[in-house]
Amino acid sequence: MTLIGPENPDQARLLRLLRDDGPRSRVELADALGLNRNRFIAEVDRLTAQGLVETAGPAASRGGRRSSLLRVAGQVRFGAVAVGAGRLDVALTDGGLTPLSRLGEPIDLRDGPEAVVGRAVELLGKLRAEAGLSRLAGVGVALPAPVAVREGSPVSSPALPGWHQFPVRDAIAAELGCPVQVDNDANVMALGELHAGTGRAFDDFLYVKLGSAIGCGLVLGGTLYRGATSGAGDIGHLRLADDGPLCDCGNTGCVEAYCGDGALVREALAAAHGGRAAALADRLAEAGTLTAADVARAATAGDRTAQTLVRDGARRLGQVLVGLVSFFNPAIVIIGGAAPGIGPVLLAEIRGVVYRRSTPLAAGSMPIVLSDLDDRAALVGAARLISDQVFAAR
Repeated sequence: MTLIGPENPDQARLLRLLRDDGPRSRVELADALGLNRNRFIAEVDRLTAQGLVETAGPAASRGGRRSSLLRVAGQVRFGAVAVGAGRLDVALTDGGLTPLSRLGEPIDLRDGPEAVVGRAVELLGKLRAEAGLSRLAGVGVALPAPVAVREGSPVSSPALPGWHQFPVRDAIAAELGCPVQVDNDANVMALGELHAGTGRAFDDFLYVKLGSAIGCGLVLGGTLYRGATSGAGDIGHLRLADDGPLCDCGNTGCVEAYCGDGALVREALAAAHGGRAAALADRLAEAGTLTAADVARAATAGDRTAQTLVRDGARRLGQVLVGLVSFFNPAIVIIGGAAPGIGPVLLAEIRGVVYRRSTPLAAGSMPIVLSDLDDRAALVGAARLISDQVFAAR
């Protein structure tokens, strides 16, 4: 494989058009790029020689001589890695970022970065071998932690003990011999939404990622906004109350301490021990502990205490979103990462708070919806993350 990358902005724009919109005719592409025929042919020839673009058959007739379709070359494959609180998922995608194959397994982040990153490399290697590839075009990585994007390493996260400043990007790149890009999972999932989800139809939106850690991806003008030091959207440790519950970060009253999966489990255990939730008490006696999924199942089955716990967390999250919506004025808010089954209860409570307390100008016509990508958001977003780098002009 001779992949190098686009040599100028016109080649980069052409590749991104094919990535985002699929095969397009030469005539359509030349018009979209504003290039004359000779210049367009020259740019396509250069990308074809690199193995980045190929012909995909004849285009629909527009009268006269039929044009041909172009697409991102079939040999272009991106790797995607999504590290979760207790799970590792990897995938290979084509040049349009459609997942073609994937593998996943439970992990323990306390095993440390060498073990988890090493396993991700092994799984990607297995997928690469099955696909008959000698090299990947690049690999994108989503981590459940703040990430210094320029360095490609996580920073001071209680969710990743022992991972502080571990060179995730460089470690994977050294093993696989291709470009690697790393970012936090909320940002990566926002990119997934931008490419293949509800966010595709909007230039400005918020993606709120729930789960063990809470974060927010901000898309402005069709581009992910990271802030000056890659810290934008880190809402999980905004303080809701000075005397609130202790958070894993060491502070009290954080959003995550009220609304994260750990908070949901903490309140569920208290309810079960206090005799306020028979379903949760039965599950606790059976399993010896409770999980966010247990609470979600109880809430979905109609347990009122479990539903109240979900609503309490959603109401506090809604209070945070009121401020974000007023400040950011997004066209839509997309929520992902909720435990299966509790989405409708959670969404109803969040909508009630945001629509009631936000100004009509900020939220009057703004939808608040659940992501329809499920766990694909992180994998598609990771591929989008690295493709943005690979498909950028040198």
